[in-house]
Amino acid sequence: MANVRKTAYNVLYRVLCEDAYSAIAINNAVKENNLNGLDTSFLSALVYGVLERKITLEYIIRQYSSIRIKKIEKKTLIVLYLGVYQLIYMDKVPDSAAVNESVKLCKQLRLYKSSGFVNAVLRNLVRAEKKYNFPDKEDNIKYLSVVYSCPEELVRELTDTYGDDLTEPILSGFIGRPPLTVRVNTLKTDKNKLKSEFEEQGIGVENISFLENALDLSNTGSLEKIPQFSAGDFYVEDASSQLCAEILGAQPGETIADVCSAPGGKSFYSAIRMNNKGAVYSYDLHKHKLKLIDTTAKKLGIDIIHTAVRDASSSADLPKCDRILCDVPCSGLGILRRKPEIRYKTDTNIDILTKLQYSILCMSAKELSSDGVLVYSTCTLRRAENHDIIRRFLSEHPDYAGEPIDLPDGIGHCIDEEEHCLTLLPGVYNTDGFFISKLRRVKHD
Repeated sequence: MANVRKTAYNVLYRVLCEDAYSAIAINNAVKENNLNGLDTSFLSALVYGVLERKITLEYIIRQYSSIRIKKIEKKTLIVLYLGVYQLIYMDKVPDSAAVNESVKLCKQLRLYKSSGFVNAVLRNLVRAEKKYNFPDKEDNIKYLSVVYSCPEELVRELTDTYGDDLTEPILSGFIGRPPLTVRVNTLKTDKNKLKSEFEEQGIGVENISFLENALDLSNTGSLEKIPQFSAGDFYVEDASSQLCAEILGAQPGETIADVCSAPGGKSFYSAIRMNNKGAVYSYDLHKHKLKLIDTTAKKLGIDIIHTAVRDASSSADLPKCDRILCDVPCSGLGILRRKPEIRYKTDTNIDILTKLQYSILCMSAKELSSDGVLVYSTCTLRRAENHDIIRRFLSEHPDYAGEPIDLPDGIGHCIDEEEHCLTLLPGVYNTDGFFISKLRRVKHD
């Protein structure tokens, strides 16, 4: 496993020091090093684990290091992250292996002067039976920050927005790997048949109470090796994203626009819901992302999706639509368990982001038919990007009104909000954090 640890170090260095995205960096490392399934799992566990627990790990290291965190060289600190994470959170890794392999890694990286320091910190932690202290609970912000490895500023923002009772479940929902949720392609199969086929292959399958044709899978191994995946009988999409497309409510024969469509899940969901009858226009800024949508649509047996490069914030023409989906770019605070490095980003550009979001919503709204439906969504938990945008839009667009969302069984409002809005919180429904608002055009100007 020594090479995998070095690979994990390289990935973490790219993410923490060069602003790489964790998922892309891991995928590239797997290909570059030709890792097998077991090594890939270990690599992912190390990288995502360290990124999820970085603040916690630093708090533990402080209790056993004679050198302040800010004075520790970045490369050495990453090695320490890996070593401490294995000692505290990976029961199947022997303590001796966690210590010895960390020292070896220092030498492989030519951090010769650091090897003794790393050895001392890790061995002191082992000798102390891996005991450590958390901040006093009386300082709730600091305590939650360290326990759930989120910056105090983010914890304070969540507490101010959602209160103490909901903040801890939200933070808890940011920890751990998300479920592998899939949408059954009812153009080719049905849920019961697909479930039986999964179970025959030893794949764990669970229904999702609030989505008729969604499943949570476990023990899948590589998706590419599942025949039904290659055949297009299902595709991967989080439950929150599926619910968003369900609330859009596309009907056979309608014209739909998905103005920020990549990676395409909601477009696929709508086309399947429409029984492949009508038209779904899927737009994105990047041509290479649209090619992936075209490829997946073909595999799924969908031929009503039409892709095109388009800036959703511009005045570029849209076809007259019955329904429009604005799943806008956002700060991503709802998907920290998928992209844990987001929590450490300090430059959020929130003002620029909200201006972009509002522009996309306003430009898209111009092309909706009378009595048509528009759904605005994000994968963030910031009110400035969610409720505030919708309230401003409705106040400035008298031709639009909020449309109460008909919630399926198994889903309810977690917070006090308007009936045309729905906030999904991590740690409550085991989905990504997500915001959905449903609007209807009641008249033309």
